[in-house]
Amino acid sequence: MIRNTYTGWGSISRLFHWGLGFLIIGMLAYGWWMNHMAARPERFFHRSIHADIGYVVLLLMVVRLIWRGLNPVPAPPSDAPRWQRIAARLNHGALYAVTILVAMLGWAHSGAHKPDYADWFGLFRVPQFTSTDKASANTYENLHIYLAYLLIALIAIHVAAAIWHHFVKRDSVTVRMIDGTPAEQASR
Repeated sequence: MIRNTYTGWGSISRLFHWGLGFLIIGMLAYGWWMNHMAARPERFFHRSIHADIGYVVLLLMVVRLIWRGLNPVPAPPSDAPRWQRIAARLNHGALYAVTILVAMLGWAHSGAHKPDYADWFGLFRVPQFTSTDKASANTYENLHIYLAYLLIALIAIHVAAAIWHHFVKRDSVTVRMIDGTPAEQASR
């Protein structure tokens, strides 16, 4: 099943979820490493690679949200309390919003930094929407980093909820994102 149903996630949504999930976690780890461990002379190279992948993350997030808007979202388990449904919606919305905001702040930092990080893997230049300004570049970078830490917290909550659903509650929430099994089949 390629498209979502009201009981299960389709293969495209699962591909976006897992692909972007691993890519974002990798970007968070790479960002931390390049700011804390990489040798100073190589930082521009690592930041350029980080920015190049960040542009891809931003594009894939937009495509993912379009796909999500064109497909039904599987319903939570019928026995889920109202607070859990609200918490899940808030966490998912925050994951999307903060991921896009982190990527946009990285892009803003690229344009404000001199030299910029606009040369996408040497193939073409990504248009920049901010002007070169050291103070702005520092502000964008700091916000990018602080919100990346918020993103880590949101991911931790998301993973903890998935583990709880799978091992404690033993419902279909996690299984249907792993293999696409609709809720009615997963509960049998």
